[in-house]
Amino acid sequence: MADQMHNPKLDEHPGSNTEKAPDNWVSGDDPMTGAQASYLATLCEEAGEALPPGDLSKADASKQIDTLKSKLKLD
Repeated sequence: MADQMHNPKLDEHPGSNTEKAPDNWVSGDDPMTGAQASYLATLCEEAGEALPPGDLSKADASKQIDTLKSKLKLD
């Protein structure tokens, strides 16, 4: 019988690849999602900031979300 592939989801402490920097995302250059746009709009309103451009990539939207969450102390 062949050895089964290791399933990292069953590890007690998942490996370091569970979180990737947005710049390393395979789909990071894709347009931001509707959920990201909505959340960014909410965070911008709460922070009193102007809305970002509508053509952000997923990675750039994620970075902006992180920045606004930090500014609003939502981390």
